[in-house]
Amino acid sequence: MSKGYLDFPAIDPVAISIGPIAVHWYGLMYLLAFAIAWWLANREAARPNSGWTKQQVSDLLFYGFLGVILGGRIGYVLFYQFDTFVSDPLYLVKIWTGGMSFHGGLLGVLVTMAWFARRYNKDYLSLGDFAAPLIPLGLAAGRVGNFINAELWGRVTDVPWAVMFPNAGLYPRHPSQLYHVALEGILLFIIILFVRRFNPPKGTLGGVFLLGYGMARFTVEFFREPDAHLGVLSLGMTMGQWLCLPMIAGGIGVIIYSFRTAQTKVKHSSKNSNKHSKGSA
Repeated sequence: MSKGYLDFPAIDPVAISIGPIAVHWYGLMYLLAFAIAWWLANREAARPNSGWTKQQVSDLLFYGFLGVILGGRIGYVLFYQFDTFVSDPLYLVKIWTGGMSFHGGLLGVLVTMAWFARRYNKDYLSLGDFAAPLIPLGLAAGRVGNFINAELWGRVTDVPWAVMFPNAGLYPRHPSQLYHVALEGILLFIIILFVRRFNPPKGTLGGVFLLGYGMARFTVEFFREPDAHLGVLSLGMTMGQWLCLPMIAGGIGVIIYSFRTAQTKVKHSSKNSNKHSKGSA
């Protein structure tokens, strides 16, 4: 008779151990995320007339990674541990205690992208389009790391694929980390590539990323265990869901702006063409 849940796979969080040095799977997932972004970015830069050099790609990824680390830590402290920060401001730099926020990391990346665009004379919306496909698979790798670490598990459930996580209580839970992998990782990556095939207006892919991630994360939060010290907030939503709302609104706004700007350019181009044709008649 089936026991109604799956046992958590016996995966050692330490991938490689050499003497006192231990390399964790979670750290390797971060390296994998960076490697995926580096490969995709260089592949795109190698296209004819891409306007990108290998050095620019390396610089973009370096500053983007810096934005993820700094923004992720600052965002986590301000969004999820603000009371701790108020009582102990040095908690902000106590990175060994753990804690990263995707939404904070995103803000960090947006800031570094603005700096990068100014330094290298890149259009900000075009830069967002270039960066959008680089992120989802890296996010998926990070969530796999969360699963291996048996952290950020889901809510208690009786679905057949429920997992009995260690240190998560007596009841099986949603493997919400894998839901993240599927939705905000693999599915979002496929959607961005699909939209790109139609050569959409500048800024569209960046908007699709913001909208797609926001919707995917908002959905998964229904199955993910809320942070113990925050719980469910107003309107029955978690902190993650509240932080996704600006992303969703921003993504919709960027997409609308991109299409309206493109339509305006077409109209102006058509008017100028008509003027020239009348003048030469």
